[in-house]
Amino acid sequence: MSRDPQSRLQELRDLLHHHNHRYYVLDDPLISDAEYDRLMRELIEMERQFPDLITPDSPSQRVGGAPLDAFSPASHAVPMLSLDNALSEEEFLAFDERTRRALGTPEEMEYICEPKLDGLAVELVYENGALVQGSTRGDGYVGEDVTQNLKTIKSIPLKLLRLHPELLQVRGEVILGHEEFEQLNRQREKQGEPLFANPRNAAAGSLRQLDPAVTAARPLNMFCYGIGASRGFSFQSQAELLRQCAEMGLRVNPHVRTVRGAQAVLAYHQEMSARRESLPYDIDGIVVKVNEVALQEQLGAKTKSPRWAIAFKFPARQEITQILDITVQVGRTGTLTPVAIMAPVSVGGVLVSRATLHNQDEIDRKEIRIGDWVVIQRAGDVIPEVVAVVTGRRTGAEQPFRLPQACPVCGSHTVRPEDEAARRCINLACPAQIKERIFHFASKRAMDIDGLGEKLVDQLVEKGLVKDVADLYFLDLDRLAGLERMAEKSARNLLDAITASRQRSLERILFALGIRFVGEHVARVLIDAFHSLEALGKASREALMQVHEIGPQVAGSVCDFFATEENRQIIERLRRGGVEMQPARHSSSDRLKGLTFVFTGALTSFTREEAERLVIALGGRAASSVSVKTSYVVAGEAAGSKLDKARQWGVTILSEETFKKMAGL
Repeated sequence: MSRDPQSRLQELRDLLHHHNHRYYVLDDPLISDAEYDRLMRELIEMERQFPDLITPDSPSQRVGGAPLDAFSPASHAVPMLSLDNALSEEEFLAFDERTRRALGTPEEMEYICEPKLDGLAVELVYENGALVQGSTRGDGYVGEDVTQNLKTIKSIPLKLLRLHPELLQVRGEVILGHEEFEQLNRQREKQGEPLFANPRNAAAGSLRQLDPAVTAARPLNMFCYGIGASRGFSFQSQAELLRQCAEMGLRVNPHVRTVRGAQAVLAYHQEMSARRESLPYDIDGIVVKVNEVALQEQLGAKTKSPRWAIAFKFPARQEITQILDITVQVGRTGTLTPVAIMAPVSVGGVLVSRATLHNQDEIDRKEIRIGDWVVIQRAGDVIPEVVAVVTGRRTGAEQPFRLPQACPVCGSHTVRPEDEAARRCINLACPAQIKERIFHFASKRAMDIDGLGEKLVDQLVEKGLVKDVADLYFLDLDRLAGLERMAEKSARNLLDAITASRQRSLERILFALGIRFVGEHVARVLIDAFHSLEALGKASREALMQVHEIGPQVAGSVCDFFATEENRQIIERLRRGGVEMQPARHSSSDRLKGLTFVFTGALTSFTREEAERLVIALGGRAASSVSVKTSYVVAGEAAGSKLDKARQWGVTILSEETFKKMAGL
């Protein structure tokens, strides 16, 4: 260690820059958090002693400066052009044909493909390797100077690790991950602040804070994808540019791929569309660029967009439509759920005409009215939901909505418990609850009774053939064949499905019973702890709460369920109907006994659920969140905030391959 203050300060800055890059960009730290903190404290203490030696690129400067009154304009030396969109395969193929025709080549083009991040475009200006300015895209020619805020983003290097060109203007996208977005909205909800509609809005709002300390408190991230003006820096292809950016310490998306030909691009587009839901951040398509710089220059640009690149979009997951009416559904636990009936609109390739509004508090918070134009979204197989009201389109004819005091199905009085947002029908004989309980019991992840759809359940309940789930196992061919649109073959198929369901695992039976707060994961945890429904039914609230991940809410719900005579009778009738309820086998191996695993990111060898089942089968325990009791976190591709928490708690992180070796695979 050098005794010269200036030399030691430079040594500390270089060390901290290096370890920042290893942690925030490569996800591969070389030192512990405690060791990093010691280096940072030493740097800050020395800078207090020698304030004239503080440099703008010092890691201590990431906290940002004093609050601003307004942002200053920042011009872009090279315009930040937007991209033309291709909304279908045909439109992309037309782009490919145009490109090859303009270059006069019939050969397949070499393209570089990257995920199209749904964030906020920014430009970073480095001079001789040091970050001197950062700005938003703005209108492409002039943006806003948000240098102090960008400095708070830990994946942005304040000083490039190598290749310090005289000038380098880096373009990239600032984003907020899914888990970080949800955490931010939870905090805002607790503080009574309006929620962000989506991660992009949250990222934009965070970056445009006049107080950099607010931005510093929000876990923003950035991926680089190109450059503007430069001096003392050269590259021959987009792939080479990104490689050099990564070498300089700039974060580059790991899913970038160089391909040859339009069909390879279509395959990449399809692959990223399929992986979209497993990524820890939003993407809304892919960006396709001609890889070779000389060809980019030959193709040139139009007024607002380059001819050598295109955004190949996925189907939209957010759209705007109008609420025509609000109806009320009654669920299997008696919950009254308001549902928006909307003008049909295609969202993510699916025609949507209904969306849940959750409860009255949610309607009031978002100020939703019948007749409103609203933003709706749908992600994967998630039920569509209303994100926000487009208040600028109100005419004054919109009508407020209140949940009814009486159940819309049976007319019974409804109540709202003090500690809940939901209003409930308390009539256990309410037909709507019976139907929903049966529908849940027969669902794919529960007893998986194929053919028992909503319309058939309606008939079975309305004709009095099924009064609870146990009645399903006493149906016969004669009764079923007499139902509307139920031919003998359909009836036999249904009876075969019911017979097959008698062999389901105990954890699926427990989940199928529809106990409040007992989802699939909690059902697995409970069966793993008690091994039988009989033992679970006798467990006290205190005994239940001794089980890891079981809190007072779940424990109370389970105790209340088994304390109810009618529920115990249904379980006994299920047994008499042939549903096998043998105690779950204890682990055949203790290979992972006493170890708790948490999985994060996308696994390649199996789904997360399969991995958790494997852990349980080998005597271990699978948890959904990281805590001090976690033994290992298994990190797949694009791991999220659980990885950060593992580092924070000092939990050992395993690759998928290492986990497989531990499991003996």
